[in-house]
Amino acid sequence: MEKLKKHDIVELRDFFLLWSTQSLSQLGSSITGFALTLWLYEKTGSSLGTAALTICTYAPYVIMSIFAGALTDRFDKKKTMLVCDLFAAVCTVLVFVLFRTNQLAVWHLYALNVLSGLMNTVQQPASEVAMTLIVPEKHYQKTSGLRSLSRSLISILNPLLAAALYSFAGLTLVIAVDLTSFAIAFTTLLFCIRIPKREGKKEEGLLKLAGEGLSFLKANPLILTLILFMAGVNLTASAFDATLPGYVIPNPRGGTSMLGIVTSCAGIAMIVGSLLVPLLPTPKNRVRVIYLTMLFSLGSENFILAFSRSPLLWCIGQLIGWSVVPIMDANLDVILRTTIPVELQGRVYACRNTFQFFTIPIGLFLGGFMVDQVCEPFMAAHGSWPILQTLFGTGKGSGAALMMLILGVFGTLMCLVTGRKLNHYKP
Repeated sequence: MEKLKKHDIVELRDFFLLWSTQSLSQLGSSITGFALTLWLYEKTGSSLGTAALTICTYAPYVIMSIFAGALTDRFDKKKTMLVCDLFAAVCTVLVFVLFRTNQLAVWHLYALNVLSGLMNTVQQPASEVAMTLIVPEKHYQKTSGLRSLSRSLISILNPLLAAALYSFAGLTLVIAVDLTSFAIAFTTLLFCIRIPKREGKKEEGLLKLAGEGLSFLKANPLILTLILFMAGVNLTASAFDATLPGYVIPNPRGGTSMLGIVTSCAGIAMIVGSLLVPLLPTPKNRVRVIYLTMLFSLGSENFILAFSRSPLLWCIGQLIGWSVVPIMDANLDVILRTTIPVELQGRVYACRNTFQFFTIPIGLFLGGFMVDQVCEPFMAAHGSWPILQTLFGTGKGSGAALMMLILGVFGTLMCLVTGRKLNHYKP
């Protein structure tokens, strides 16, 4: 790994401050989100009901992203991030107040997640553009690796810390940790970080600005094809996320703690992959790397979990499937940042968010629905067949195992079909 020189560290001062403190805040938010998922599963016992919590976050995110990108390019990035972070903190405080007064209901979480999703719609493209503005192009691959590393650490620590804090002191301690991490990130961004201003022309209308993002994608079929490919990946991955609790928790060898361990293995794998990113040479064809890593990921993890009954194999499946995700993510990030002009990045990233992430709420719904309404009833009625018992086991959770197989077949076929088109591009 090429070491950062003193001059490079000075150049990346603002990046290191923003990256580290925002990552800490994201960890706090993720801990709260995971703890609320545990609370909700205790209340409903439904995979679909639990998945609906994330659906409420992503639905407004994908619907409004195109217009949010136009707002991002018009306004100051730092102020936009501060306002959105503050609003998210207010939502967390509301959850705390409702919980402490014994008034917290399931619909409160759904409503607050919708509001948080709207703020994320504006905050995410502003954050992406801010990173481009404070990072020199020569450091894109290194900083992409570091961002993947922080996401990996969050994936590991989030379920473990959430389960531990939730078991020890309930939502009160979880939310206190979340708000503390927010205060650190907010104060650092407000007083210590300078983000260059690259505001758009305020007289331009939102529809025109949003249209420019769409026009860019139409004129760059490589970017659009990559985005649509990742939409298919997200569909499969989000359905997997909705299936996993119904697969692990009811299993005699599973449970809530085991769900946290299995989920954390994905983060461990991503740390390994993130550390590999700076070590790898610049690939001759970044597009091919993206396609092949996703084929490997989706073509391994789902099948391993579908046919295994051992927590050790569940963890191995997570480790194998997620180890290559940072490599994909870094190559995709470099392609986007070097292809999209910085003055268009807010609106193009926002359009990307709509097209790439609209499949996440769909996948969460389909995953939860298929487990609760199709696969589990099917296994309850026909699970006595010897072949089904051998492949998927018996009892609650066997339907989720069947769903894992379906996702493995779908993900592999999607990668093979889309990969043929992606192979034509050589950026």
